[in-house]
Amino acid sequence: MILRFIRAAVFNCLMGGSGLVLSLYGLLLRRVAPEYLSVAARVWGRFCLWALRVTCNVRVRVEGVSALPPGPVVIAAQHQSAMDILIWLTILPSPAFVLKRELCKIPLFGALLVPAGNIAVDRDGGAAALRGMVVASRLALAAGRQVVIFPEGTRVAPGARGALHGGIVALARIAGVPVIPAATDTGLRWGARRFLKTPGVANVRLYPPLAPGQARDDILGVLTRCFYETDYEK
Repeated sequence: MILRFIRAAVFNCLMGGSGLVLSLYGLLLRRVAPEYLSVAARVWGRFCLWALRVTCNVRVRVEGVSALPPGPVVIAAQHQSAMDILIWLTILPSPAFVLKRELCKIPLFGALLVPAGNIAVDRDGGAAALRGMVVASRLALAAGRQVVIFPEGTRVAPGARGALHGGIVALARIAGVPVIPAATDTGLRWGARRFLKTPGVANVRLYPPLAPGQARDDILGVLTRCFYETDYEK
C-alpha cells in the first residue's frame, strides 16, 4: 500500500507539474498561435498516459480504433475517470470535448478550454444551452474535428448506471457524420476522486456507428447496451 501511495504521488506530481508548464505555454499560444493549443493538449495527454504506465503500471488497451473513419465524427463515450480525457486526446487527431462550463473557471487551464476549440455547456441553461451545444458542435465538425460527448454528463462508477442526457440525441440527429458509441472500464484503474491507482489494463471499446434516423429511445437503448453490457478480455 505504501508503494502504491508513493507511485500515485509521483504520478500526480508529473501530471500536475506538466499541466502547469503546458498551461503557461498555452497562455502564450492563445495569443500568438491558438490553432496549436490542441497539439499541446495532445502532447500532455500522451505524456500523462506514459507517466501513468511507468509509475502506476496502468496500461491502456483500445479496441476498434482501426475502424474509426477519418475526418469528423461524434464519439458518444462512457465516462468513468479523468483518464478518459487523456485517452481521447491521444486516440483522436483533433478532438473537441463537450464539457461543463464550470471547468472554464479552473485557474490557467480553464482559460484555454474554449480557445482550444472545446464546447462549454451551461448545465442549468436548459433548451438554450442545448441549442448552443448543437451549433458549436456543428461548427467543430465542419472544421474536420471529432466531437467527444459524454452522454452520462459526469463520471459514473464502474458497475453503476448513469442517466443518459438528451444532448446526444439532438447531436446524433443533426450531426451528419458517424456517431460512434465507446465503452470503457477506466474507473477500475483510476476511480473518481481516488488518489491511489490500481495496476492493470484500462479498456476502451469503440462500436459501429449508430444507424442514422433512429428514434430517441433507440439511440439511448444502443448506448445503454454498449456502456453497461460490455465484457472485456482480462
